[in-house]
Amino acid sequence: MPEQARTIFGPRLADAIRYVELLATDGVERGLIGPAERPRLWTRHVLNSAAVSAALPDSPRLRLVDVGSGAGLPGIPLALARPDLTVTLLEPLARRVSFLAEAVQALTLDAEVLRGRAEDVASPRWDVAVARAVAPLERLLALSDHLVQAGGMLLAVKGRSASDEVTAAAAAIGKRSTRPAEILTLGDEVVGATVVRVLLDRSRPQPSRRATPTSRGGR
Repeated sequence: MPEQARTIFGPRLADAIRYVELLATDGVERGLIGPAERPRLWTRHVLNSAAVSAALPDSPRLRLVDVGSGAGLPGIPLALARPDLTVTLLEPLARRVSFLAEAVQALTLDAEVLRGRAEDVASPRWDVAVARAVAPLERLLALSDHLVQAGGMLLAVKGRSASDEVTAAAAAIGKRSTRPAEILTLGDEVVGATVVRVLLDRSRPQPSRRATPTSRGGR
């Protein structure tokens, strides 16, 4: 375990350790995480996800949705690092939803697991949408911008492609924001993350269907 984990997770360090254990066992067995990822679960996945918290406002009870949550990345590390957040894990695939519900219960997280596709959610419920390894930025904007209330933001965790994706999505960004996207380098060399932040300050049309809540944990 990298030493940074103690600082990032503080009193929830034991839960973060338990989450890494879940990823290394159930996550691999269910095909959510590749076996080759076991040695770098902390650095490449969990701490990399938690580093995204530096891009979030300090507003109390900020409502955040993790779009296409998969194995809970980045939503679960963010919920552990920022217990003041109200987190929803949005995921369409049943086997992933089952893992997420079990993880939320095992970690006693105050988080909601919602089964469904982003485009099927009927109304904007959140202040922030965050996504990691879901889709190129232009498509991600189309999938998720309606989830966020006016004045909110999209945080897309990217790698070396961040600059190219921002360029390719310039028109889509312009339709949704009066400000250019920001490329943020967060964390350090060991557990850093590159995040594209788009402030969503234009009105967006809303879809008409609704995703279904699956479970909610809590202390």
